[in-house]
Amino acid sequence: MPPSPATGAGAFPGVRFSVLDRSRVREGRPVGEALRETVALAREAERLGYHRFWVSEHHGVPGVAGSAPAVLAAAVASATARIRVGTGGVMLPNHQPLVVAEQFGVLESLFPGRIDMGLGRSVGFTDGVRRALGRGKDEADAFPERLAELLGYFEGPAASGVRARPADAVRVPAFVLATGAGARTAAAAGLPLVIGGPRREKLVRAARTYREEFRPGPWAADPYVVVSGEVALAPDERAARRLLLPEAWAMSHARTHGTFPPLPPAARIEAMDLPERQRGLLESGLDGGVSGTEEQVTERLGGLIEATGAQEVLVTTSTYDRAGLLDSYRRLARLAGLVPSGAR
Repeated sequence: MPPSPATGAGAFPGVRFSVLDRSRVREGRPVGEALRETVALAREAERLGYHRFWVSEHHGVPGVAGSAPAVLAAAVASATARIRVGTGGVMLPNHQPLVVAEQFGVLESLFPGRIDMGLGRSVGFTDGVRRALGRGKDEADAFPERLAELLGYFEGPAASGVRARPADAVRVPAFVLATGAGARTAAAAGLPLVIGGPRREKLVRAARTYREEFRPGPWAADPYVVVSGEVALAPDERAARRLLLPEAWAMSHARTHGTFPPLPPAARIEAMDLPERQRGLLESGLDGGVSGTEEQVTERLGGLIEATGAQEVLVTTSTYDRAGLLDSYRRLARLAGLVPSGAR
């Protein structure tokens, strides 16, 4: 793990802060705009001193434009100069490990010392997407073997003699995105772990299991935990919680209607008469994030960091209000004591 110039020195000393942007489509806006907004946000995250900027992989999802993370990571890296760039993550069951190794070998060769390889075990969101990808649900069960194969390509030729060029000439830091059994996979492989979700007890359990079972190896000498989730700051608690409302609504809609839609503005959601079950899911989603004023976020996020022992926070906030989102990231950067890149 390379040393970080962007370690929090404010309310959360010693903790790195990073950004994962999912290129969320906004209702009534062009899909391509979401991708351009991701690149613009990466530039701002670099200016504010965040440590890394990751993009995600989703297929056939109306509300997410980011379907090709290696391509989007290349665009982000080209538009920035210092911030680490990577994926949160590439869903390894959807791809051949050789191709993933080649993609990240190319990225690392183009942008030396700046590329991260975040890897997940999920498969397509729907049966139709899985069929289009040529994958079944059981592909996730082979994640440990695919992970080992992928890492092997960075260490030399495979047993078949195949080399993943130029991956065999570089080393890209790898991370596992998982909880439960995935935490054990990360520990066995000796890789950093990224955990997220609304249930704190599940995160704490995954972090504990990971540290207890971690095996040092060529990729990492010590356990490293990144906790991922939504964080929203605003002048008052209601405004901060309102930033989380569009994403919470979209998640509740996906769980009750089976589709993950673009983000509507908060005002439209507030005027909706939602069914009781969806309303409950929406409120649960809001409660799963960390939001409030600087003082409230210091207490709430600090408690999560302490409970999990996280060494890094990967902020995943999505909302319709872009100005509010940028203000939130700026407030968090000040709270965490990050150093703007222009001040170095």
